Order: sequence, then structure tokens, then C-alpha cells
Amino acid sequence: MKAIDQLVDPNKVYKLEEAVALLKKCPATKFDQTVNIALKMGIDVKKSDQQVRGTVSLPFGTGQTVTLVVIAKGEKAKEALEAGADFVGAEELLEKIKGGWTDFSALISTPDMMRELGKLGKVLGPRGLMPTPKAGTVTTEVAKAVKEAKAGKIEFKVDKTGNVNSAVGKISFQQDQIIENLMTLLQAVSRSKPASSKGIFLRSMYLSTSMGPGLKIDVQTLAFG
Repeated sequence: MKAIDQLVDPNKVYKLEEAVALLKKCPATKFDQTVNIALKMGIDVKKSDQQVRGTVSLPFGTGQTVTLVVIAKGEKAKEALEAGADFVGAEELLEKIKGGWTDFSALISTPDMMRELGKLGKVLGPRGLMPTPKAGTVTTEVAKAVKEAKAGKIEFKVDKTGNVNSAVGKISFQQDQIIENLMTLLQAVSRSKPASSKGIFLRSMYLSTSMGPGLKIDVQTLAFG
């Protein structure tokens, strides 16, 4: 912490390249830290027409191991396995999830299984694991969805406080890889701006690592609209 305090000015607003370089200079930990972004959005979260949500494929992935579950039967189950899904099944997996099993990163389902899967909302919902058509996780194209998820496709959405939080890579990534991932996410968030949202859409942005400092970024210098 002392070393970080010597590197970081808590009152400074950093340019993106400067912030990424600074985070990479911070003392190393015993694990490969995740680089996270926190965006404060200029929306009214109480209004249903001002929700920010979408998906985006990060060019260099998140660097995280994706454990993927697919709920499907027959030919679609076979397609999911061949595409690289970690767990594939129907009733037996539903029972396992009903019992509290959520040791996976993402869940994909074919539409015909959603009636039963929907009953597990209390288990999956709070963990952000419930698949939705909008996120592309309820689909008949399971092989495509599995490959995209494994390659770094992520979902982003605004929380109750008006923030969008997301991982954009690992600190071991090259600086330009982190920046490209981050800019790709910002462009996707910008495209999801609600038509009813007025004024400044992106109020502020902070970049941080798992154990490192949070650096405020000068959003005025970023071109992502």
C-alpha cells in the first residue's frame, strides 16, 4: 500500500493510457489481477425506459476461465458439447442447480427449456446467471453462443445505483490490449444509450485492479461515441 501511495495521486484525473500504465507499475501480487471498469451513467434508473444493458465481445477476452453450462436436449446438447461447453444436460442439471449449485460463469439455454429453468430464478437471478434472449443466452444457436462466450463475450448492465461495472482483462495483458478491450466496451455501452436519456450519458469512469487503486479517468479525452 505504501508503494501504491507513492505512485498514485488520489486527486488527479488520469488519461486512459496513463492510468493503465500506472496500474501495471503497481507492485505485483501472487495472482493475475483483474482490471475493472466502473462507469457512472447519467440516467434515471427508476425509469424502465432508461435501462442500459447489452452484450459485447472483447477483442482479447477477459482473461478469466469461463465455466459454461448449457441446458439443452438431443441434437442441441450434442452441438453444445462439440462447441466446448463444460456441462450439458437437462433435468439432471436443473435439479443440481435447484439444490444450490452455481459453480459456473455463464448459463445458456435453448428456448424449450426456459419454462423449467425459469422456476430457478431465486437461485440464478441474484447471481446474474439467468439466461435471457436479449443477452443471446436463450437461443437455438447454442454452438455459436458457446463459442462466443468462451472467446470473451460478456454482458453489461446498469445496477440499482446507476453504475455499469465490468472486467476488461487481466493486468498481465499488454497495455494496448487492455485499452482496446476497454474502448470496445465503452462503444457498446454508448450504443445502448436510451432514447429518453438527456444530458451527459457517461458521468464518470474509474479504472482499477483487484487489489490496486481506483483511478479516475478523464472521459473528455475519450472518443467512443
